[in-house]
Amino acid sequence: MDNNNLFKWKDGKTYLIMIGGLIAIIAYYQPILALLLTIALAYLIYQYIITLRDKEREWTKYIEGLSEEFDSATKHAVFNMPFPLVMLEMDGTISWYNTRFKDMMEDEDILNENIEDLLPKIKIEDILKNTKKEPLNIEYNNKYYEVHYNIVDGKKSISTKGNVIMLYWVNKTEQALLYNKYRGEKMAVCLAYIDNYDEVKSTTPEINRPLVLAEIDKTINAYATMNNGLVRKYENDKYILIFENKNLQQIQSRKFDLLDQIREIDEGNTISITLSMGVGVNGKNPNENYEYARSAIDIALGRGGDQAVVKENNNLSFYGGKTKAIEKRNKVRSRVISHALMQLIDQSDQVFVMGHKNPDMDSFGASIGIIRAVKNRNKKAYFVLGGTNPSIKNIYDRMQEEQPEYLDLVLEPEEAINMVDRSSLLVVVDNHKPSFTEVPELLNLTDKVVLIDHHRRGAEFIKDTVLTYLEPYASSTCELVTEILYYMSDKMEMTKFEADALLAGITVDTKNFTFQTGVRTFEAASILKRAGADTTSVRQLFRDDFDTFLHKAEVVKNSKIVFEKVAIGKLERDMEDSILIAAQSANDLLNINGVEATFVLTLWGGKVHISGRSLGNISVQLILEKLGGGGHLTSAGTQIEGRTLEQVEDMLVEAIDEYLKEGEEE
Repeated sequence: MDNNNLFKWKDGKTYLIMIGGLIAIIAYYQPILALLLTIALAYLIYQYIITLRDKEREWTKYIEGLSEEFDSATKHAVFNMPFPLVMLEMDGTISWYNTRFKDMMEDEDILNENIEDLLPKIKIEDILKNTKKEPLNIEYNNKYYEVHYNIVDGKKSISTKGNVIMLYWVNKTEQALLYNKYRGEKMAVCLAYIDNYDEVKSTTPEINRPLVLAEIDKTINAYATMNNGLVRKYENDKYILIFENKNLQQIQSRKFDLLDQIREIDEGNTISITLSMGVGVNGKNPNENYEYARSAIDIALGRGGDQAVVKENNNLSFYGGKTKAIEKRNKVRSRVISHALMQLIDQSDQVFVMGHKNPDMDSFGASIGIIRAVKNRNKKAYFVLGGTNPSIKNIYDRMQEEQPEYLDLVLEPEEAINMVDRSSLLVVVDNHKPSFTEVPELLNLTDKVVLIDHHRRGAEFIKDTVLTYLEPYASSTCELVTEILYYMSDKMEMTKFEADALLAGITVDTKNFTFQTGVRTFEAASILKRAGADTTSVRQLFRDDFDTFLHKAEVVKNSKIVFEKVAIGKLERDMEDSILIAAQSANDLLNINGVEATFVLTLWGGKVHISGRSLGNISVQLILEKLGGGGHLTSAGTQIEGRTLEQVEDMLVEAIDEYLKEGEEE
């Protein structure tokens, strides 16, 4: 009988134990027979051990043979893969590659070269950090590759960690070209509005008016034709244009030069014509692109016009916007807003007014003006104020002395949150960014939000307002609020303190009526003057103590000039009035000959704050938007967390350089 049949792999040991037990029982009755059986058992055990060793040898040979076959198959597969393959050390050095990678690189001497030198888009640091192992999309030599990677043990690697990086290159050129062709042929919707159509029409001599209007139509139609687009005029000052994405990309590369072409029209018109454009792109369907375009044109107009905004999903791109917003002399909208706000106040039991964090004179004065409007309608008004700061300390002290009843209207953020309800009216002044408001939570606690602001609109914006009055041409929010009060009743009911607060807001934002000042600014000042405002009293609100004066002098003394026309100063102190000193120092630096823009950096609250000021030729708004801020052409600011003053200064210089280069390209 074959031993393999007598003793199975699994049961051989069990059988031997059973036989041994049986022999022990037999030995009790038949010792001689038991001895013979013991000899036989010993033989079986010997055979079992021999068989077991043979089986182990056979299994070992089988495994070794299988491993050799597997290694051979693996090597064959690796060396003959149908796509490029490269092996890297952990520092990016090429240690091995297959023939297809060599053909792809078209270079015979790439061994021991660093992959980042040959293909700068590949970053070893990013590969090591990417735990999800998402493939890279690399364009090289007019071909598109999807690069998969893996980090494996490499015993032959010279890496100190013993690991190597494998890059697998999958050619996706056909798919990429097809996708690009698809995207390039998708339709983009553009809305174009003439910003100052009525003003141009009314100021152009009647004999030249048809020529000017015809030239506008001709320029826009020629631009659409040149870019293979379709244009339709649906109102006197409004156009809709349709482009393919590939043509829109060319327009973007030329920085929407239609804006310049419209501005250069000279057919007897006495003022320059400006155009705003809003573009919706890559929506799910034409209707969604149109909605994107509508949102984009609203943002362009909210930023002062004479610019283009491209909206793709939640991403916004801005072009132009380097000219001052043109003042609108027609006060119809101001009167309409005034009556609409009056109705909203009448329909509300309580009204909450708040400005932005770290309020300034404009925010404080506009809040006081709105509270006066609410009082005139015999409604309850509350002023949401998180605390005072050096910018409003003087006006706040005057309020305590002259109108202490206002102190009963001032609410801490927690009090306001507890008191507001869905039917309450919330008026936000001098700011349109939710994160910058005094108490952002209030925006979600009521269904009625009114926005009054004069800053150029940014990407972040308060949504779902029942009334929005955003006019970048205005000098200040106090100017807008003064007009609203004027149209609310035939007689201005206002105390001297309230008039002074509004005039102080206008004064500080116009830098004593020298910047961003129009006809309506002086008209608003005259209204306040008639209501009892005193320019001497207002002037006293801006007086500084001796230490503040010395700190400003220190900033000016240590400032430096970059790019021959931009001054940068730093206040390396974290004090209560750091931001105020920075803003005033930025204003003072503008008095230097040849300086067109100024920036002052300071520390406050664990953040680096930047105050930017300009004479108008350089847009500090566009520069600081690159750093997450915003504001006006001539006045803007931002704050950056987690960086030192030196690091933020380097970021600022880089943003200024980028802005100036963009201007040279245009």
